[in-house]
Amino acid sequence: MCPQINVPNVAVVEVHIRQIFVSPGHNYFGHHGQPAGEEPTLEVNTINCMAGRGIEGDRFYDFKPDYKGQITFFSWETYTEIKAAFGLSGLLPGAFRRNVVLSGVDLTQLESCRFEIQGVEFEGTGEAKPCYWMNQAVVDGAETWLQGRGGLRAKILRDGQLTTGLTELKKIGSVLSPASSATTAQV
Repeated sequence: MCPQINVPNVAVVEVHIRQIFVSPGHNYFGHHGQPAGEEPTLEVNTINCMAGRGIEGDRFYDFKPDYKGQITFFSWETYTEIKAAFGLSGLLPGAFRRNVVLSGVDLTQLESCRFEIQGVEFEGTGEAKPCYWMNQAVVDGAETWLQGRGGLRAKILRDGQLTTGLTELKKIGSVLSPASSATTAQV
């Protein structure tokens, strides 16, 4: 069941999309036992989100049918906390290889939820769990520190564009299991 966002009975919250990233290739995914790749992480102001496919120009675009990580979100608050915890003043948000860095919402509250940002509809599928590569990309100990705070993986349910800046996140409801009825529970 999808929990209430921040304040009970509030289905819309203001969020700030701080940064957006895409990468044309994999640096860590599929590189187990090999050196990391050298694909750039590109900061952009706008991305095209395609339902069931992913982000145009990103490494997971058309990766496989019904892929649960068509887009990833990362918390700006977590980013600033890890910088402080490890004394990493020069750490950039792109190091985490997540697509959308935003503030104003607890991303764990969006797991198993349908939500909308700027007209694009998403389904939170679970945590973007940190792996051992975070110790190389960020700092030794980052994988453990990020447990439970690695971000959110999601499917894209409705096409549209996301752009950096202040905006609203609207929770639509819980994700239904295949055995559930065709209607969703509204908040």
